[in-house]
Amino acid sequence: MPSTNVSSSAIQPIRALGLKPGHCAVVGLQWGDEGKGKVVDMLAGASDSDAAEKFDFVVRYNGGANAGHSVQVGEQRYALHLIPSGILNPNLVNVVGNGVVIDPQQLVKEIRELREHKLTVADNLRISDRSHVVLAYHKLQDALLEQAIAKLHGRAAIGTTGRGIGPCYADKALRCTAIRVADLLNERHLLSRLTDITQIKNAQLRPLADLCGEAFEPFDPRKLLDELKPLIEVMRPHICDTAALLHGAQSDGRRLLFEGANATLLDIDHGTYPFVTSSNCSSLGVHTGAGVAGHYVSNVIGVVKAYQTRVGGGPMPTELKDDIGNRIREKGREYGTTTGRPRRCGWLDGVALRYTAAVSGVTGIAITLLDVLADLPQLKVAVAYQHQGKKLTNFPADADVLSAVEPIYETLPGFKGPIDHCRRFHELPAEARAYVQRLEQLAQAPVVMVSVGPRRDQSVFR
Repeated sequence: MPSTNVSSSAIQPIRALGLKPGHCAVVGLQWGDEGKGKVVDMLAGASDSDAAEKFDFVVRYNGGANAGHSVQVGEQRYALHLIPSGILNPNLVNVVGNGVVIDPQQLVKEIRELREHKLTVADNLRISDRSHVVLAYHKLQDALLEQAIAKLHGRAAIGTTGRGIGPCYADKALRCTAIRVADLLNERHLLSRLTDITQIKNAQLRPLADLCGEAFEPFDPRKLLDELKPLIEVMRPHICDTAALLHGAQSDGRRLLFEGANATLLDIDHGTYPFVTSSNCSSLGVHTGAGVAGHYVSNVIGVVKAYQTRVGGGPMPTELKDDIGNRIREKGREYGTTTGRPRRCGWLDGVALRYTAAVSGVTGIAITLLDVLADLPQLKVAVAYQHQGKKLTNFPADADVLSAVEPIYETLPGFKGPIDHCRRFHELPAEARAYVQRLEQLAQAPVVMVSVGPRRDQSVFR
């Protein structure tokens, strides 16, 4: 089993990041995959010697199994989709909040895989009884909707992961077709709910399947229940009123670390709509997704790659469809944790960064994967857009406008690598430091950490 003890360099973040008293949120500032898991893991891994400052809880507040957070300990790499990244520290309580939609199959799979690696998953995992449940008909609906749009318009609708996330959140809003985790605990009640809901879903999905030219097998409520029953028994010991748990922790002076899934440009309200996910994944989602009032969260660490990536459909002004884009993809291992799909890669978008940093109210920036850019002769950053003869400095709400803009680039000198051995800011090449400082100016927030490799200890604190 890889050790979950952290080196002295990994114990530093709580102090080195200059965090204020109170809780902290870690959020992505791009289209996801920024390395939030590593930052959460480092903050969650503070030793007991920092007892006055350490975090006691790690809380997921949004999204579902469409998220993929990778954490590397030594040579072991963990891919987490629903369970918070703090699970690698047995001394922390990890909470899946009410804003998360839970796929029981995926959750139980993760629990079993962690236990196979001899990691503790017991009282340190808590699941909200208010969370909504992703079921098989949500996944089918997700896939059929994508096919239907492709059939009608010859293009993908959203580029969804197909995990049923959007349809589950839609049912949450509809209410009458939703199932929450609390419903799983009463078998008779659950069967009654499934009986009603499957009649509605069968009536809705059959014509959609016909439109797509797909065979449709009606959902059987008893079969769904039988598939759920063993999963429910694994989940049952972990289910509780997590809002009450967190309120009690606050009263006891405990410190909470909130882990955002997806990212601010994928936020249902503030992202590149409609090419977004179905939850509030900026820091604004913490309060509704966990039941913790906003004024308690005094620190927001925004995580941003040193370049830009995106999975799925939607505009990406700085995308590179050339050798440089391919080089970044291969060196950065830019393939989806959840889907394995190759990510679209490009230069960093400073216009988007300034916008997302403001939306999430970041108090500090963590830059990841700076090492991937080593040995490029020059680096580019978009500082504005050109659209129909006009210069745009604000991030547009209209996806059609964003897809038509031309980035206005600022060019900076590249830097020589490798830099994965650097542990202090002054050890970075002067050109790398200048690049970091330029991103800091664009974000209008201080850069407090730079990641130069996947391991916990490969981090530079400012």
